[in-house]
Amino acid sequence: MTDIISNTANDFQIRCLIVDDEENAIDGIADYLKELHNFQIVDTCFSAIEAMAILKNNSVDLMFLDINMPRLSGLEFLESLQNPPIVILTTAYSEFALDAFRLNVVDYLLKPYTFQRFFQATQKAVELFKSQRFSDTPTVDKSNDMYIRQGDSFQKINCNDILLIEAMQNYLKIYLTNDKFIIHQTMSAIKEILPKGTFFRVHNSFLVNVNHIDTIGKTRLTINKKEVPISKYRKEAFMNSVVYKKLMSK
Repeated sequence: MTDIISNTANDFQIRCLIVDDEENAIDGIADYLKELHNFQIVDTCFSAIEAMAILKNNSVDLMFLDINMPRLSGLEFLESLQNPPIVILTTAYSEFALDAFRLNVVDYLLKPYTFQRFFQATQKAVELFKSQRFSDTPTVDKSNDMYIRQGDSFQKINCNDILLIEAMQNYLKIYLTNDKFIIHQTMSAIKEILPKGTFFRVHNSFLVNVNHIDTIGKTRLTINKKEVPISKYRKEAFMNSVVYKKLMSK
């Protein structure tokens, strides 16, 4: 998670990365962003490979991502990221919309799009950004107790009791043994505050507590009788991770 730039919801900068293999498309997004407040372009690039390097070395809050790119498509790239920023997909192809929203993108812009449509997409990103930074971000104290907003109050949950977390567009469902909670948050934001070495993102939509894994299969694992898919892009990383080795040493 990037640092909060200001304590007020009106004083912030959303750091953006533009990824597209067409220079005109990049220039068009950049020109539109110049008309809006609170957006700062960190970098631009022409491929997912370049974008990977930029994300490793820069703090990015929002990524404008093309789908049809050489070697690695935007969707394949997004699927491979463990902690993706907020994403607005930009593409000339409508048939990928279902896959896009399965990956929890904030919006899907079909080229050519108008400034009005672009503005609507960026406002969704702004609202999500503000919800992550200024309102519902859970906090964890030294005893591993997590405090999440439920209506007008806060609910205390011990992180060790979390079985898994499932992403549902801009919301998360937190599974406990005998309870569930839904919060307005993103997976990448909550992953940053959870205890290190205990949770692993095995799929773009699932973050699991490795201490509660019952079985591990070829493409799925089970936790408390619930089947969870393991992304082919994350399985190798999971099998080589510290948390997996910790699990196998028990």
